[in-house]
Amino acid sequence: MAPALLPYPHINPVLLNLGGPFAIRWYALAYIAGIVLAWWGIARVIRQKSLWANSPFNGRPPATEDDIGDLVVWATLGVILGGRLGWVLIYGTILCSVTPDYAQFCDGLPMDFLTDPVRIIAAWDGGMSFHGGLLGVVIAVWLFCRRRKLQMLPIADLVCAFAPIGLFFGRLANFINGELWGRVTTVPWAMIFPRGGDLPRHPSQLYEAALEGLVLFVLLQIALRVFRAHQRPGLISALFFLGYGTFRFICEFFREPDTQFIGPISMGMALSIPVWLAAGILFWIAYRKPIQA
Repeated sequence: MAPALLPYPHINPVLLNLGGPFAIRWYALAYIAGIVLAWWGIARVIRQKSLWANSPFNGRPPATEDDIGDLVVWATLGVILGGRLGWVLIYGTILCSVTPDYAQFCDGLPMDFLTDPVRIIAAWDGGMSFHGGLLGVVIAVWLFCRRRKLQMLPIADLVCAFAPIGLFFGRLANFINGELWGRVTTVPWAMIFPRGGDLPRHPSQLYEAALEGLVLFVLLQIALRVFRAHQRPGLISALFFLGYGTFRFICEFFREPDTQFIGPISMGMALSIPVWLAAGILFWIAYRKPIQA
């Protein structure tokens, strides 16, 4: 067995213990940092008049800064409730029940959520699903735009352009928590994770932080600022869905799979398929009409 050449940095998941059940965790700070920085980024984009001079919204951004500030509240609830419910349905019940090897990921949550329904929203116990959070944000944005009588796709484009910030910090938090580790490997940068056994593994959380976070963020910013992709409502959202689905699929080759879906296809790979389908629909919507001069 080749020893891991990089030591895993043991960082306490709890940054500050306030006594009793109250504590400040890196995982919570990751969510807060992603939301606040995305809010700040969208607000800056809205203030850049040059980006909207030839926009299809009468030369104005599709929403005001006040609108975005209110949307942050809706999106936060969407990502937390959607992410938690997604985990409960996909991982906390199905996988924990049918896959014995997955028990280590269940973090002690009860299998029967019907007898303890409060646990369904207990995000503080651990367990969040990106795909559930994504669906939660989509529903939150749709409801918000309907209530404010705003166009959904342009607003969704702004959200998607900065969503990779949250993915970046979220994957770093996974690394700090020592969860969602990679497959066994002999690469020089392999690590032995505290709960991943005695074999060196890929630090796949860092791969995902780099691809789903940094790389995807840069690509979307280029699409927005250089190619003016926001002039075709839905295009930036399509690029985000395409990019996330592709990068997640690639990272699944290095990440220890939650469970095999069909043959060599893991659950993470399978969940990329509906993300790609959504990207295809959004591309069709974005290009079905010419850009308005």
